[in-house]
Amino acid sequence: MPSLFSPLNLGALSTPNRIFMAPLTRCRADAEHVPTALMAEYYAQRASAGLLIAEATMAMAGNSSFWTEPGIHSPAQIAGWQRVTDAVHAAAGRIFLQIWHGGRACHPLLNNGAQPVAPSPLPITGDEVRTPAGKQPYVTPRELRDDELPGVVAGFARAAANALAAGFDGVEVHAANGYLLDEFLRDGANKRTGPYGGPVANRARLLCEVVEAVCAVCGSDRVGVRLSPLNSYNSMIDSDPIGLATWLASRLNDFDLAYLHLMRGDFFRQQGGDVLTPVRASYRGTLIGNMGYSADEADAAIAAGQLDAVAFGTAFLANPDLPERIRMGAPLNTPDPATFYTPGPAGYTDYPPCEAR
Repeated sequence: MPSLFSPLNLGALSTPNRIFMAPLTRCRADAEHVPTALMAEYYAQRASAGLLIAEATMAMAGNSSFWTEPGIHSPAQIAGWQRVTDAVHAAAGRIFLQIWHGGRACHPLLNNGAQPVAPSPLPITGDEVRTPAGKQPYVTPRELRDDELPGVVAGFARAAANALAAGFDGVEVHAANGYLLDEFLRDGANKRTGPYGGPVANRARLLCEVVEAVCAVCGSDRVGVRLSPLNSYNSMIDSDPIGLATWLASRLNDFDLAYLHLMRGDFFRQQGGDVLTPVRASYRGTLIGNMGYSADEADAAIAAGQLDAVAFGTAFLANPDLPERIRMGAPLNTPDPATFYTPGPAGYTDYPPCEAR
């Protein structure tokens, strides 16, 4: 039976283990959204993962929602990411870039006054966004016109080409957690009519167009997709999340992707249900699970054929040598939430490896 430490054929890649690093926004890019030398050190420290999935990265300019998140739309950003991929490859690692549009989670103070865009003019509620002026309420977004959506698709395709130019092994299309592509997918955020609203096939149209365009750039065996049908983060909800997940799993078979990356739950426990079972039954490719897995649970899920790999988030954040710690049964460092989004090395590159304890 396969285990966490079994190799895995992942599209164009082969991974030495099935302990993947989930994409984690850390806000360590500079003011121009250029990846820094500190980011290269951080990712290289974690290169023993079967696959590193780098953090949500702006596919196109003017869509910042985290102030100092990285981008992949300028020559300087490509060069900055090249330093990261060079460091990871020098440490024998493999790394995909998660490409992303923030949608209604963006804010005018982060984007030269530009109003954010979304499928429908519905703001995020009950939370605030970090800006240079402190935390601010989210604003009501502008509804994208149908004739603007080809530009979004083209932006993702350019981002994919830039990621390859920066040395990434592939890209993950971010269609989760209440950002633009996820906003189109879920009927709690998408109230539009026409070809991109209403039934699930219409709401998924933009994602499918993006995936098709990105696969044309990278080859489908270097493309993954991340979904979070249950997660209520960023004021997200859907009337039938299990049905949505099942439909998407079946439709994504058409692309012969490197993988499908599925978040199994809800950060805030507003929506429940089992999405893994129907997705596993419908999706014929490599399935990565994510959210709250212990090493033992992950190993059991892989052995049972429920998943092919598991992406660990905060465990990898605080334990750069997570695969070795799991192998040894060593204790894990505890992550410090106060440093998740702060600048500098504290809580970023200073977590000790096992042998230093």
